[in-house]
Amino acid sequence: MKINYLTFLLFGVLAFGSCKQTPEASKPEASTHLALAETASDKPYDTLAKTLHIFVALCDNKYQGIVPVRAGIGNGQDPNTNLYWGCGYGIRTYFKKSKEWKLLKTIKGDSLVLERLVFKHATKNCYLIADAYNGQYIEQCTRDFLSSSVGLKKETLTIDGKTLGTAGNAKLLGYIGHDGLMDFDIDDSYTNTDGKTRDVIILACFSKRFFAPHLKDAGVNPLVWTTHLMCPEAYTIHDAITGYLVGEANAAVRKRAVLAYAKFQKCGEKAAGNLLVTGW
Repeated sequence: MKINYLTFLLFGVLAFGSCKQTPEASKPEASTHLALAETASDKPYDTLAKTLHIFVALCDNKYQGIVPVRAGIGNGQDPNTNLYWGCGYGIRTYFKKSKEWKLLKTIKGDSLVLERLVFKHATKNCYLIADAYNGQYIEQCTRDFLSSSVGLKKETLTIDGKTLGTAGNAKLLGYIGHDGLMDFDIDDSYTNTDGKTRDVIILACFSKRFFAPHLKDAGVNPLVWTTHLMCPEAYTIHDAITGYLVGEANAAVRKRAVLAYAKFQKCGEKAAGNLLVTGW
């Protein structure tokens, strides 16, 4: 399912100008997510394997401040049909079809993270972890992404006898979905305490404006984030990662993201270039 840029832009202007009132999402139970990860931050893991961790807040008509999309793709509790996961340009579908990645495992989650995917790169010692967060809990997804970006949240995952570093132990963190910071405030402070620089890609509307204040002391390297309204489908982060894994600098990684976005959204390279930016 692809959303045309101009159509999405029109809807987005309405959403940004007057976000609809959404029901208050209850907090997930304290025990959730433990089944997906080993949370001990000091557990040894394979430091030679590069791990990328993408946090996906599923599109949700009911619990997010968006102009509603079609019911099936806007059901934040059903990853199989969700715009950002199970649709043709969702993370799960797009990466499963990519020749660059092989799906190793699908892990059924809980009420917070509905599904986790583990991919292995076709030629490199690199793993990609993608988490589909229940759209009702977009705030928790945002907090987990921010905490991981500064190294406060560190986890590991063992698969096929190999222990991988996830969350704050990953090299690159990604966020995909609605920019919930347009709807709710997060007062927590996110300060880097371990001295490690993590790369981040944040594909959400106006992500530089809304995420930068939370990450100013995080010591992160923003590879790609946005200046305006956008459709955060998987091709943008997929192609950015391709450049990242061959060691390209920020500008080249951003260029790949721009070209992918312009191609699929048919919005022109200039428009995509104004939207997708890198660095501070």
